Amino acid sequence: MLECIDLVKRYKGYDAVSGLSFAVHKGEVLGLLGPNGAGKTTTIKMILGLATVTRGEVRITSGVRIGYSPETPYFHPFLTGFEVMIFFSKLQGMDRKTRVRQIEEILEMVGLREAGDKKVKVYSKGMLQRLAVAQALLGKPDILILDEPTSGLDALGRVEMIRLINRLKSEGKTIILNSHILSDVQKVADRAVIIQNGTKVKEIDFRDEHTSKDLESTFIEVLGGAVDDSIDYK
Repeated sequence: MLECIDLVKRYKGYDAVSGLSFAVHKGEVLGLLGPNGAGKTTTIKMILGLATVTRGEVRITSGVRIGYSPETPYFHPFLTGFEVMIFFSKLQGMDRKTRVRQIEEILEMVGLREAGDKKVKVYSKGMLQRLAVAQALLGKPDILILDEPTSGLDALGRVEMIRLINRLKSEGKTIILNSHILSDVQKVADRAVIIQNGTKVKEIDFRDEHTSKDLESTFIEVLGGAVDDSIDYK
């Protein structure tokens, strides 16, 4: 559904992304991983068309729609959750009947139906993250890009978000997941691409029966760290 081919993004003499290639297939969850400054967010911006590609190509199957949930979502605090959804649905040009039906279905899906009439300013961090995912689901996108969806959440909030992602996965949604919480990624992802300095250094298929190590240990090894067998990285 989506393929990045030798992507390069250059900023004033340095490459934030350097020859990055990977593909996302229909119905799978792909973890896009790497340390801070690895080029993950820049890659997402190029996929979304928010940053120009210096060199290389992003190929997206014709007609494929993309929904995006940013790492730090911001919504006008004086709006209710329902009004936020109305705002984004109008940006998509939805008719009123479709708008109301989708908003009710999605708020129910993300667990915000009862909070839909409350102003965003009283929402918790977890509720804001779920609302960000909710607006990304408007228009029934074919690919969903989730940038740090569990960032800053407490244990319960993380569990709720993982359940939501697993539900979307079970419904056949194609998802690109960017997260520093590797244990969360391994719970939901089919594959993971690890990048460093803007290039791919490792690709892992969790469906492969020969994949035995947990993701955190692999991540540390790939990026040059020494794994201490006496430490439980899970």
